Amino acid sequence: MGEFKSGFFMSESACNGRVLVVDDEPDIRKVVRMTLQKAGYEVIEAENGEKAIEAINTGENRLLLDVLICDIRMPKINGVEAIAYFQQEWPRVPIIVLTGFPDTDMATSFLRSGVVDYLVKPVEGEKLRTAVARAMEQRELAQL
Repeated sequence: MGEFKSGFFMSESACNGRVLVVDDEPDIRKVVRMTLQKAGYEVIEAENGEKAIEAINTGENRLLLDVLICDIRMPKINGVEAIAYFQQEWPRVPIIVLTGFPDTDMATSFLRSGVVDYLVKPVEGEKLRTAVARAMEQRELAQL
């Protein structure tokens, strides 16, 4: 038998959590998805902030998310706007920024505003898995 964790009954082939990846580059989403699926996460993809908000709000129930990974430079709703919206609507969901354009000032202000990690593309698989695992821990602590 598995254990009961974050609202899901966990079997031996457990899902470690659900991660939403928001990035306008399909190749980046694919790499992130494959890396995290290998680590046992369920991954949902969205190509921009608007699609991410749609994905979360579709259906009867809002999508239960454990971690959100978000790019900054995207068409329509950019990462800064999307992150502000997610933090307001889902304050308990930890956010990781993944960007191809590192900016120290921006990184500092994101981390001050509660973003759990700021990663630069191309991100190494190990670094990505560590960041997501750390974000999951923070989420579980927030629920205690």
